[in-house]
Amino acid sequence: MTRDTASLALGAALICIALSAGFARAEPALEDQVQDIKARTLALNRELFILEEELLYPDNTQVAVFVSLDVGEYFALDAVKLTIDDEVVSHYLYTERQLDALRRGGVHRLYRGNMKAGEHEVVAVFTGKGPQGRDYRRATSLNLEKARGAKHLELTIRDSESNGQPEFRVREW
Repeated sequence: MTRDTASLALGAALICIALSAGFARAEPALEDQVQDIKARTLALNRELFILEEELLYPDNTQVAVFVSLDVGEYFALDAVKLTIDDEVVSHYLYTERQLDALRRGGVHRLYRGNMKAGEHEVVAVFTGKGPQGRDYRRATSLNLEKARGAKHLELTIRDSESNGQPEFRVREW
């Protein structure tokens, strides 16, 4: 689906909403028709969105990368840079509010894109403040074999009580 098609659908939805506001005082039969058109337009818009997602990210080539935290005293995350096959695909700087959500168990979708079948190298570089408040930069990597179907990866940062340092891992779902 092209942007023009999506824009056309959105424009039609906005026109229907604007028309319905003008017919608010119209007779009930006409108002029912307007409400029916609005409902159909919203349903069509939802279907177009789903179709666009399927066209842009087909299941056979889709890859998604998520970030989660289980940290406390050993690491304070500032940013994550994600590289796939030596190409930077995402670089994200976190706000305090986003970090709070991650600390409370949230998961952030860092990247979603397409990846052809075969071997790939995924590298994540984490920057932030480490033990004793010093600047900290660590990387973790995964050699990935992409086959048919969607692939989901999770970048996990967790405290390691045994060595007093943060651990950085990549795991497949």
